Amino acid sequence: MNPLNLTPKTLEKIIMDWDKMRPISYDKWADPYTRCRVILMNGTEFEANWFTHQFSRNCNNNDIRRVLAFMRRSEQQQHKLVGLMKPVDETILEHTIGYEQVAVDLTAHLAKTEPDPYVKKALDFALLEDFDHLYRYSNFLDMETGVHAEQLVGGYTEIMPARPTVSHYRHPLDTVRYSINNNTASPITKLHVGIITAAEQQTMNYYMNVCTNYPNERGRFLYQEIGMVEEDHVTHYGSLLDPCATWLENLVMHQYTEAYLYYSAYCTETDCNIKELWEMLFEQEVTHLHVACDLLRHIENKEPCQVLGGDGTFPEILRLESNIPYVRNVLQNSIQMTTNMENYQCVNTLPDNANFFRYQMALNHDLNSIESHMIIEDYIAQHGMDYRFETAPNPIELLRDRKTDNTTLGRVKGVSNACNLDI
Repeated sequence: MNPLNLTPKTLEKIIMDWDKMRPISYDKWADPYTRCRVILMNGTEFEANWFTHQFSRNCNNNDIRRVLAFMRRSEQQQHKLVGLMKPVDETILEHTIGYEQVAVDLTAHLAKTEPDPYVKKALDFALLEDFDHLYRYSNFLDMETGVHAEQLVGGYTEIMPARPTVSHYRHPLDTVRYSINNNTASPITKLHVGIITAAEQQTMNYYMNVCTNYPNERGRFLYQEIGMVEEDHVTHYGSLLDPCATWLENLVMHQYTEAYLYYSAYCTETDCNIKELWEMLFEQEVTHLHVACDLLRHIENKEPCQVLGGDGTFPEILRLESNIPYVRNVLQNSIQMTTNMENYQCVNTLPDNANFFRYQMALNHDLNSIESHMIIEDYIAQHGMDYRFETAPNPIELLRDRKTDNTTLGRVKGVSNACNLDI
């Protein structure tokens, strides 16, 4: 599929009325990857909207700003439509399980197909942290409502501890990565970096908004803590983007990414009603892409293929599916990894005065004040062991004990030698 070869409609022709923007919601007990696709596309649309707002605020050409306003209005309609695919009977916590399943299986899929070793390391590194978040939210879900998250993830994604959430808090100076160069990066790498940045940004926004509205303090504190990790992840992934790309080059890349994701969603969707919507939204994104390409040609005298790095043909579609063996491999080999400036380093080899340890001491000196840890401890006290969904024992021996929550892995020197991120 090459969207550049398709004949687009005009922006006027794709304006939707209210009926079109009010879809039939998905069934929360059906295919969990329908929920995941909705969450992913919600984040992708937010990123597109927020990017064009920033573009407009940094542009002194009102002709361009008017085109951006028209395109953004269409993106806003898409965003509102996708948001209403969430059913009214799906609770905040149940929807959160979907967010973390997206984070795990999307990141794993991107990492498995990523040709750039440095970008792959970035994906593998954060993957373990989202995997641990899924475990903590799942225990809280059962504690609050008695719902088992394995039903929501359909048995496709395991639920067990990984690098503990308490270990995810790193010094801000250690969260910035080296950026890719769009002139030399492969087309798929550029897609991957844009996709994962949008997805993590959506997660950060959702958690920080939910945090203040959750009906009890435990939930508020849990969303606060994990929301701060997502801020780290957005910086981590966002810094991979090429900062030298022009606003118009970025506009083309955003629209191409959206078109690619809607096409992938259409090809893989199992809900017939939702599938029709993905097809309609893909056609709308083809219009947005062609408008962006016309601006690039007119203003910068560049062809879109110079930005995309190929002829515009989509790579293999993005497929959300089970990645249990891959996640286990990452877990087994890199539980003790952290970051040191732009690089990844084993906690065991960090100097005692490293930024990581200083930040941990400032933030996490009292483990009993850390809700992501205390929820597991309290669940164990109530039920005799934690809640998990495992297909086999945890690859890390220190994480097999279901009667205690580990707070040392990835944070304390010498507790494990699993430090190889080259997997």
